[in-house]
Amino acid sequence: MKKVYVEITNTCNLNCSFCIKNTRKEMFMDIDNFNIILNKIKPYTDYLYLHVLGEPFMHPKINDFIELASQNFFVNITTNGYLINRLKTSNVRQINISLHSFSPKYNIGLDDYLNNIFSVVDRLEDTFISYRFWVNNEYSELILSKLNEHYNTNFNIKDLKLSNKLSDKVFINTFKEFEWPSFDNSLNNKCGTCYAIRNHIGILCDGTIVPCCLDSKGDLSLGNIFEDSIDDAIKSNKAINMLNGFKNNIKVEKLCQKCNFIDLDK
Repeated sequence: MKKVYVEITNTCNLNCSFCIKNTRKEMFMDIDNFNIILNKIKPYTDYLYLHVLGEPFMHPKINDFIELASQNFFVNITTNGYLINRLKTSNVRQINISLHSFSPKYNIGLDDYLNNIFSVVDRLEDTFISYRFWVNNEYSELILSKLNEHYNTNFNIKDLKLSNKLSDKVFINTFKEFEWPSFDNSLNNKCGTCYAIRNHIGILCDGTIVPCCLDSKGDLSLGNIFEDSIDDAIKSNKAINMLNGFKNNIKVEKLCQKCNFIDLDK
C-alpha cells in the first residue's frame, strides 16, 4: 500500500469548527501496542502516517514513537501546529501543518503561532513541510502574507495552485473544505470511486482497522489489528465488495455515499 494511517491518540488540544469531533473514548496508544502494529503492517507499506483523528503531538511519547517507527518506515505527521515544538527528533519524512486550524479563540496570536512553527521547521533540513489551508478560510490571505515574508516569496491567494513551492522541501498546499463523512450529513451520492483499501488503510487507537483515513468513528470496521491480520481485513467480504464497487464507480457502503472528499480532490 502507498501508506497506512495510525492514530496514536484521538484526543486534541483544539475545538475546530470544521472537525467532525471525536465521539469515542479518549485514548493514548501505548508503545507496546504501537510496536505490534508496526510489525503487522511492515510487509504492506514503507510509509506510516501518524494521523486519523486527534493531534499526534498530544501524545507524551510522540518522540519515542517516531524514533521506533523511523527504524523501518518513512514517518509522516499531520498536525494543527500548536504543539509542534514538542518535536525533538528529525526522523520525520514529512510534516503536514493544517494552518486553517488557527483561530484567535485559542488565545495565541497569529505571529506567535507561526513563529513557533517556523522555529521548528527551519531546523528540519531533510523533512518535507506542507503548509495546508482551506482557500476560503478567513485568515488565509493573512497567513499567506506571513509565509511570503518568512520565505521571501510573493504568492497571491488567487493564483495559488494545489501545490506551491516556498523553498527547498517546503510547500503550500491548498484545498477546498470538505464535509467529513457521517451518517448524519446531507450528502447522498451512490456513484464514485475512492482510494480506500486500494492504496491505504487506517488503524484507530483502539486497533480498529478502517478502510480510509476519514472513517473517524470506525463505522466501516474491517477488524481489529490486535486480533486480526491485515490480510484478514483487506480480503474480508466487506473490503472486497467495497473494492469491486469502486472499480465500477459505485459506492457500496452508506458512509461512502456520505463522503465528497474524492470529488473535491478531482
